[in-house]
Amino acid sequence: MSILVVGSVALDTVKTPFGRCKDILGGSATYFSVSASFFEPNVNLVAVVGNDFPPKYVNLLKEKGIDLKGMVTKKGKTFRWEGEYGWDFSNPETIATHLNVLSRFNPAIPREYRNSEYVFLANIDPQIQKQVLNQMARPKLVACDTMNYWIENKRKALVKLLKKVDIFLLNESEAKELAGDASLVKAARAILKLGPKKIIVKKGEHGSLLFSGNSVFSTPAYLMESIFDPTGAGDTFAGGVLGYLAACKTQNQANLRRAIVYGSVMATFAVEDFSLRRLAAITRADVVRRFKEFRKLTHF
Repeated sequence: MSILVVGSVALDTVKTPFGRCKDILGGSATYFSVSASFFEPNVNLVAVVGNDFPPKYVNLLKEKGIDLKGMVTKKGKTFRWEGEYGWDFSNPETIATHLNVLSRFNPAIPREYRNSEYVFLANIDPQIQKQVLNQMARPKLVACDTMNYWIENKRKALVKLLKKVDIFLLNESEAKELAGDASLVKAARAILKLGPKKIIVKKGEHGSLLFSGNSVFSTPAYLMESIFDPTGAGDTFAGGVLGYLAACKTQNQANLRRAIVYGSVMATFAVEDFSLRRLAAITRADVVRRFKEFRKLTHF
């Protein structure tokens, strides 16, 4: 099996109550691909970086076995985001966003990637997400993420895209805004009518919810002792979900629920340090160990 991810590779400057780090590795495609690589060895990444992108970060991604033929380097600066978190870690204040080369991102999917069975359309313009799908052969599963900005400014394009999506990931506020309903359950049902086969609502420290037809699955969050930087947790979660599903090769309800737990487990590692420092340092054994701890926590 193979996974294609199309999204951003960035240099982040992040401040939390525990410190500040400048120009550290970030981006939706980065977190997703590293997370997915723990389950599926064939992860193909499509993104754009500037000629200022540090070689050490390229080497980190290569060391994780991620194929970078689709990561192109353009003249200019890499996409940069700067944010600051308070003690609740829920809603970071965006200090600055510099799209740089990302503003001209028009992904051309390499020929060898077009037969990827699993596709993750990370948080980018839904029109670009649709262009990516138009270049693919016959993916077995398509998942996509979004954000409030696209819901507010590219709603028609997003709704059109959802008809081609198998798994739609978004957070609670995005779900309510897209559906125009304060009830999360009603909002999920309304979004399902737009076309996606399944919806995963990310609720941060309160876990996640899976809506699929008449089925609902709820999982709590893992009890964390230390949170240093929640940047990229959602994309890390998505990488765990799709990585596990690709490894399973079947998308029955049991495997999908287990995939969501694995996604939650991967996200816990991402938040334990700045950038991908912790996520890149763990082993598969660490993942399995925490999965078992999670299962004990929720078993009754």
